[in-house]
Amino acid sequence: MADLKTDYYVYVYIDPRNFEEFYFGKGTGSRKKAHLTDNSDTEKSKRIKAIKTAGLEPIIKVIAKDLTEHEAFLIEKTLIWKLGRTLTNISSGHFAEKFRPHNTYHVDLSSFDFKNGLYYVNVGEGKHRCWDDCRQFGFLSAGQNRKFSDSIRTLEPGDIVVAFLKSCGYVGIGRVIEKAVRVNDFQLNGKSLKHYPIKIKNIFDNCDDDKSEYPVKIDWIKSVDSADAKWKAKSGLFTSQLIKASLQAQPKTIDFLEKEFDVVFRDLLLAD
Repeated sequence: MADLKTDYYVYVYIDPRNFEEFYFGKGTGSRKKAHLTDNSDTEKSKRIKAIKTAGLEPIIKVIAKDLTEHEAFLIEKTLIWKLGRTLTNISSGHFAEKFRPHNTYHVDLSSFDFKNGLYYVNVGEGKHRCWDDCRQFGFLSAGQNRKFSDSIRTLEPGDIVVAFLKSCGYVGIGRVIEKAVRVNDFQLNGKSLKHYPIKIKNIFDNCDDDKSEYPVKIDWIKSVDSADAKWKAKSGLFTSQLIKASLQAQPKTIDFLEKEFDVVFRDLLLAD
């Protein structure tokens, strides 16, 4: 394996008028000076122009050196996260999902204050799966394309999922018991789904290749029939065409679900 290049560095731009740090970046060679000739309409460029108009130059300092690109991205993101809104950086940088959102110290967050996360999961009812099977036999499923199955395969044991059924609403809240596996390898009480009276036999389509369905085993804490799905039109409740999405930043939806299903997500996440 070839050695990783360690010629990256992380730098900061400082306003000489008040010694305030206003931009962090990473790069190699002369990258740190490139912003001095940037004529874009960004807040960073406006700040640099204002400094020059005052007859001064931004102070540019290297903070960390001899880094791999991966290390540089992580350090850059850490610095951006630390100063947050006081910066002129447009992008939150790489690794954004690994950092706690700003202004959230007053609340408990899934996967930060709890080991597991709280996720919306689209049932995706159709030719290859249906809510009745998922509810009765304790699973959720996605597949027929890696872009669908890859998402559901990221669920971890202990995660809390909220099942959403298109055109109906929220139909179940459950805990992930085991990671998703190919449908041929999925078992209930030591038996394949082929031994159970499931309604959608097409779940086994493409079961021997990468298009396979990937069921994930769920212990349903609360669930309802599709006719009794929980929903309130034009109320700002969260929906998505994604297979899986975090409900972390959806307080209105979380409050609605807790009332409708009579659960407290914090208690569920602490129970594992």
